[in-house]
Amino acid sequence: MSRAVLPVLTVCAALVALWYLGAVWMNWQLVADAQARAGAAPDLAEMVRLTLAQPRPLLPAPHQVVAELWRSTMTLPVTSRRSLVHHAWVTLSAALAGFGMGVAFGVALAVAIVHIRALERSVMPWIVASQAVPVLALAPIVIVALGALGLEGLLPKAIIAAYLCFFPVAIGMVKGFRAPDAMALDLMRTWSASRGQVFWTLRLPASLPFLFAGLKVAMAAAVVGAIVAELPAGAQAGLGARLLAGSYFGQTLQIWSALAMAALLSATLVGLLGLAERAVARRMGPRA
Repeated sequence: MSRAVLPVLTVCAALVALWYLGAVWMNWQLVADAQARAGAAPDLAEMVRLTLAQPRPLLPAPHQVVAELWRSTMTLPVTSRRSLVHHAWVTLSAALAGFGMGVAFGVALAVAIVHIRALERSVMPWIVASQAVPVLALAPIVIVALGALGLEGLLPKAIIAAYLCFFPVAIGMVKGFRAPDAMALDLMRTWSASRGQVFWTLRLPASLPFLFAGLKVAMAAAVVGAIVAELPAGAQAGLGARLLAGSYFGQTLQIWSALAMAALLSATLVGLLGLAERAVARRMGPRA
């Protein structure tokens, strides 16, 4: 356990130290100008303290972000529009809906590609090409087009999230469905197994490691897609709306706390998928 945790803690400590140094460097001129206008001449220690305690810093210090995150999650009612829990729930709803849509579409597409050889050459290039379109350019088009059809709210954001998360699932499942070696497939044919029997007893179990790897990437992508979809829609709630409002009013602490909440949300969802993967692996009895 110590061998696994110590390197992670070392990297985290180094990142936090670099973050503090960056906060001091970026906020130094801001503090120096304010002190010059006030006619004060603080020493080095006082200057460092002031750079790490600005109400609107260019780069907030880690403790400022943690304090703002605590204030906006623990000290406010969850129904308040200033509560990050409220905004995180709005984003989570769109992300989970898009995740479900993207996973279902990706798995169905992978099944079709594996069983219909012509689809590999006709569809796979388009699947790869679809990811060449930047989501920042695609999101406003989808939002406006669906809005013209009267579709607003959760669905447009879920579609953007599904667009980002179907790709890793589809690619991973195609690879997973083809993971069984030729000898195992030949053995199933000698037993006169149907396509359905081969799929359920051989292809699907072999694809589970690829499935969970794709699900973890897709879950993080779904959260990103939901946040990006909130930006051009003029949403009043959601982490994307929180980021946009913070950028309008120069509230860097609000921006960074929303980013921290998005990171925690993604990490929690990916961690839950990891627990599910371990449970499935124990149930299937993998060999060491």
